[in-house]
Amino acid sequence: MSRETYTHGHAAPVLRSHSWRTAANSAGYLLPRLDPADRLLDVGAGPGTISIDLAGRLESGFVEAVDSAPAAIAAGTRAAAESGLDRIRFSVGDVYALDFADDSFDVSHAHQVLQHLADPVAALREMRRVTRPGGLVAVRDADYASMTWFPDAPGLDRWQSIYRQVAKAMGGEPDAGRRLKEWVLQAGFTELTCSASVWCFADADDLAWWSETWAERITGSDLAEHARDLGVPAAELDELGRVWRSWAGRPGAWFAVLHGEVLAVA
Repeated sequence: MSRETYTHGHAAPVLRSHSWRTAANSAGYLLPRLDPADRLLDVGAGPGTISIDLAGRLESGFVEAVDSAPAAIAAGTRAAAESGLDRIRFSVGDVYALDFADDSFDVSHAHQVLQHLADPVAALREMRRVTRPGGLVAVRDADYASMTWFPDAPGLDRWQSIYRQVAKAMGGEPDAGRRLKEWVLQAGFTELTCSASVWCFADADDLAWWSETWAERITGSDLAEHARDLGVPAAELDELGRVWRSWAGRPGAWFAVLHGEVLAVA
């Protein structure tokens, strides 16, 4: 995670949006394969909501949560303390050089991480190194080109185009979901299960939350700064923020985010 610039940054709007994520809505493909005693590594843990949720499900296990951003680790550490769980630890780490011995974990998990990396295959190999033989490496990533919404809004088409341009300029691959199988195979795994699932935002509260997170990101996070560096006028970004908020209030508004998922046996 140290070779690239994280597209979104770790400003308050980004950490708030990541805090919506839980094991149920973001790692459902993994949950049936967990054992209560598993030792689990969560790579790119962000503010830690998924990590903490996973720790709560591992009754006699343990979660090591790592992220390259100290701000995210601080947020996760605070949240873990508030949860009262003592089966989780947060630390700063680099997915390309994890500070753990070979075969340290039963499960290594990464949610929305590989899309931001210039070398996702190297990251997968490192996750495999720290996972015991027969353990699981679990990855899930969105696919931006597959996102779909209704009603049509030209501003959202422009938002999608700008985001994908910025993500690629930062060294990542915004359409990672469809590429996970190929990356996992290139990393040397031979036994894998592939799936897909969606986030769907359709009721008023979910739409308001989803649209507001993107309105804030496109106008006030590192994403906006990177877009301006690529020549997108600030006035256009402000207008896209207004488009997001206006679109979400339309009666038929609906938004779906497709994710690719892979469970690979180490």
